[in-house]
Formats: sequence, C-alpha cells, structure tokens
Amino acid sequence: MEQIILEALARALAVGTPLLLACLGAILNERGGVVNLGVEGLMAVGALAAFAVAYPQGNLWLAVGAAMLAGAALAALHALATVTLRANQFVSGLALALLGTGAAGLLGKKFEGMPLFNKVPDWTLGGFALSPFTVAALVLAALLAFWLGSTRGGLTLRSVGENPAAADALGVSVVGVRYAAVLAGGALAGLAGAFLALSYRASWADNPTAGLGWIAVALVIFVGWQPLRAVAGALFFGFLYYLQFRLQGSSAVPTEVFSAMPFVLVLVVLALAGLRGQQGNAPASLGRTYVRGER
Repeated sequence: MEQIILEALARALAVGTPLLLACLGAILNERGGVVNLGVEGLMAVGALAAFAVAYPQGNLWLAVGAAMLAGAALAALHALATVTLRANQFVSGLALALLGTGAAGLLGKKFEGMPLFNKVPDWTLGGFALSPFTVAALVLAALLAFWLGSTRGGLTLRSVGENPAAADALGVSVVGVRYAAVLAGGALAGLAGAFLALSYRASWADNPTAGLGWIAVALVIFVGWQPLRAVAGALFFGFLYYLQFRLQGSSAVPTEVFSAMPFVLVLVVLALAGLRGQQGNAPASLGRTYVRGER
C-alpha cells in the first residue's frame, strides 16, 4: 500500500510540474491584466528549443535557457499584438497556440523517435526521487506568492491588472509592466516545455505537450489566481493523469475515456467555479485593452 501511495505521489509530482510552471506563468500574465491562451504553443516551442540544444549530448543549462528564451520570444508576439496593437487578447492567444504547436511539430520532425542521452538527473531527497524542475517549480510558487503579496513590484503588477488608469496616473508604465509580465510568463511556459523534453520524456515525439497547456490555462481560474493554491491544483490534476495510466488496460472501459478524464474534469471544475462566483476573483481589468485617456 505504501508503495502504491509513493508511486502515485511521484507520478502526480511529475505530471504536475509542467502544469505548475505554466500556471505560474499564466498567473503573472493575468495579474497584469493580459489573458494568454497560447500557453500550449509556448510550452511546445520551449520543449523543441530545449531538445534541439541538448541533443545528442549538449549543455543542459544552455538547453534550459534556450527553452525560456524561446517561450519569451514567442510571448513577445502576443504582447506586441495585445498591448501595443490592442488586438483581441483571446484571438491572439489562440493564434499563438496554433503557431507554437504547428512550428514545434514541423521543426521537430527530424528529431522524432530520437532519445536524449544526457537527460537531467533526478535528485534524491529523503529517499524520494525528485526532478530539479519540480523543486524549482515549488520554490518559484512560494517566491511568486511572496512577491505578489509583499513587495512593491508585486503591488505594481496587481494594480495594473486591477486599475491600469489609476496605476498610470501614479506614474506606472502600464505598457512596460504588461510587456514584462507577458515575457516572464512566456519564459515560465518555456521552462515547463524544457521539463518535458529534458526530464519527463527525454526523447522527442510529436505533440510533446499533449494538451497540458490548456489545462494550465484552466488551472489559473481553478486556483483563483493564487500561486500557492496552484501547487495543490497541479498535484490534483497530476494525480488524475496517474489514474488515467493506472486504470488503462485494467478494465473494459475504452482507453479514450481515460484519456479524456483530465479535460472533462477541467470543464466540470470551471462550471462549478462559475456557479460559485470564483471568476469574481479575477483581476478587474483582465482581458481589457488599456488606452490612456479613455474611460
């Protein structure tokens, strides 16, 4: 029984790591008032950049940096479209998701089926094997929670997401803050992709993210835009993925039913959040374009 519990926890942590990293990035975006539905594409290009640099035995630190840079670079397109050109944030995010996953699928064709010989090794902490990415994700969640709630920078970001006109009147650069939030969020999504390429699978396959980016976007609402709650939410969905693999082949239920479990639960959770008024916790100016002087 103990072994089953440890296996479930290990799997939940493994699958929950990219969800947590991507969710933290999305929280940064949305606390600044910018919705980014392109997390799936950002993770995909991050995974590709990490694998391309690390294959076959490249520098892993450079691979991680490349993944974060790729995620931030692609996110910059979203910032340009939504903050500078004032395009619809939802449409831009969807376009970013399609662009990122399409580019990763096309450019990654030459790597399909190829293993990575120098994957990031796990750390053993208290007899428990953890990926360095998992430890980093947990630390980042704590740091982001502290930064948002207890520092001037966090207050500035939250003020831009709540009332950009008031922040602007106090001398805050709304454009600059939103650009920084979107780029930082893209870097974290790229880091989530690096985990998939360098630690979780350590090989390249088509569609490396497998829908995790979409779950991360929904997870932001599920946890009420709170970084520490995101840890529990990521573990919860990670455990669902563990159940999906655990139950496959052990019953007469078709495999597709188990594959759809996490996504069906996302819809259920979002529906319940709407009924409970959870979306009322969203930043007041989320998704709204800010134009100086307009009311």
